[in-house]
Amino acid sequence: MLDGVGSVVKGKLAKLGLRTIRDLLQHRPHRYEAAVPERRIADLLAEEEAAIAGEVTRVKLRRPSRRLAIVQARVADESDEITAVWFNQAWLKDKLQPGMRVRLRGQLRRNEFNVRSYDLNGVSATADFAPVYPAGEEVTVKKLRELVEQALPLVRDFGDPLPAALKAEHALPQRADALVALHRPRSEAEGEQARRRLAFDELLLLQVGIARSRREREEAIAAALGEPGELVELYRGALPFRLTPDQEQAIAELDSDLGGTTPMQRLLQGDVGSGKTVVALYALLRAVEGGLPAALMAPTETLAEQHFLTIEPICADLGVRVALLTGSVKSELEDAQIFVGTHALIQEGVDLGKLAVAVVDEQHRFGVEQRQALTRGHSPHVLHMTATPIPRTLALTIYGDLSVSEIAKPPANRKPVLTSWVTEERSAEAYRRLRKHLEAGRQAYVVCPLIEESEGKRARAAEQEAERLSRAELRGLRVGCLHGRLRPAERRELMARFKARQLDVLVATTVIEVGVDVPNATIMIVQEADRFGLAQLHQLRGRVGRGAEQSYCLLVSRPKEELTESALARLEALVATTDGFELAETDLEIRGEGQLLGTRQAGLSDLKFTRLRADRPLLELARKAASGFVDHEGPLNDEVERLFADADHRGLA
Repeated sequence: MLDGVGSVVKGKLAKLGLRTIRDLLQHRPHRYEAAVPERRIADLLAEEEAAIAGEVTRVKLRRPSRRLAIVQARVADESDEITAVWFNQAWLKDKLQPGMRVRLRGQLRRNEFNVRSYDLNGVSATADFAPVYPAGEEVTVKKLRELVEQALPLVRDFGDPLPAALKAEHALPQRADALVALHRPRSEAEGEQARRRLAFDELLLLQVGIARSRREREEAIAAALGEPGELVELYRGALPFRLTPDQEQAIAELDSDLGGTTPMQRLLQGDVGSGKTVVALYALLRAVEGGLPAALMAPTETLAEQHFLTIEPICADLGVRVALLTGSVKSELEDAQIFVGTHALIQEGVDLGKLAVAVVDEQHRFGVEQRQALTRGHSPHVLHMTATPIPRTLALTIYGDLSVSEIAKPPANRKPVLTSWVTEERSAEAYRRLRKHLEAGRQAYVVCPLIEESEGKRARAAEQEAERLSRAELRGLRVGCLHGRLRPAERRELMARFKARQLDVLVATTVIEVGVDVPNATIMIVQEADRFGLAQLHQLRGRVGRGAEQSYCLLVSRPKEELTESALARLEALVATTDGFELAETDLEIRGEGQLLGTRQAGLSDLKFTRLRADRPLLELARKAASGFVDHEGPLNDEVERLFADADHRGLA
């Protein structure tokens, strides 16, 4: 146990994914802070980043709102004095004492010094070349630096998985030396060299695991479905629109896979509303055409029901029987040719026959065991779908044993959603805009703040917010509340009322993130949008803009000066573009590869050191080297097994 890490700090570190000393040593700085000029207070320039040193004369704490605490300290040097400001660090009120010497790094804004980092009682690292770690509101960069310094002497307790011959061949330093250089580089170049050695480790482990997985798949046999026939031609003819070039390309790639006996493993990724379901149904019908059953598995009942309601009428016209199976609905399974459902599809006692095609939607939300259970006892062709686009380089790295198809462009009649961002003090303006849309006969969503609580507490918070809005900003309107604790029958009834225009506004938690499709809903307000991830915000925004009308998304955040750098970057990116693939690239830059692939999204979250845009040559090197280690025994093999067992456990392999 490190000094200063009690149960409270431990909980805060866990939110950053830091649970062990190994995690801390592998917490990569996202940049290094170069030295800044030392200034006398009287010589400070507006907006320039600088360091000041002085003595605290008085301290006070203000709480302008429930979620905002501002510590203000008057700091004086020989030239002048100034008010230094810290946001949401209330505990500093007791730590900063009159007479204490401080050294502060920050910027002069509106005649106050906004503090980014600080040292107390004569310590002076704020302006020096230092690592800047991904941090949060509860754990500062300064605290992380202190903890990493404590952990570094233990660095040699962790082994080096690379064989000595491989290190010698590529002139790679020892892993322990690379970790020390990562956290204590003498220059940016030295820090980058260390990162590359550590990135090579994780890419090699990943590529060895993928090579093993690919070899296993090539030994399995699937049903060859031959050339497309009459049924899929009838399906194409029945569609009320022409397929986009991207959809046609994806279908051609599917046909190429389905014609062979090697089980297809294809990732179909497309932006929100791009028409992935049309392609997925094509794959399902190819199985039916071959006289074999097919299944579509979705992670939530809402999404499964949405898929069923979309494809069942088309299939009925084609004479194809579709069954829905969720935890609360079980339609007649006998004689069904396509099964749509949640994980209820893989429960004991459910026999789907010899599946020829399995489509797994939002596949990252399923555990690996659930996905394997769907294909139990046979080797169907599998199409994985996601509406959370992953940069192609990243997809090929993580899903190296999958082929990737992309539907990047939405149907031509869809207008991009116009996105605006306002801070809390201007939220009344957002609700005025929402009312105008409702007066024009449209409908709206209001997304509640994201709270890190249980589903029950989230549900109660949503209900309370719906009641508050009904009395205030949405007074006189018909308001419904959708959250994860509603029983399926209640949810279906609520959605049916919203779709039938019996409700004006749906106040919801993130349960509406996927699978809700109401073309008349043309405006969305997202409260406290700065608390959401970029991919999640993009998914939420995808609930509007489903019809031909112009749609709008209004993001409401806390004041800009209270937001972290990454929160500002996320909101600016969302306003700038509606392109999910572009946003995925931006997310990659903001949060890094590992974070991008966290539990909410997709794939292995262990890419801590890799920068895929910069590391393409390193990836190729790792791919080539991996072929020689597929049957390797030793520390490298132990690390591959640990990595993939951990991924299996989290449902990410």
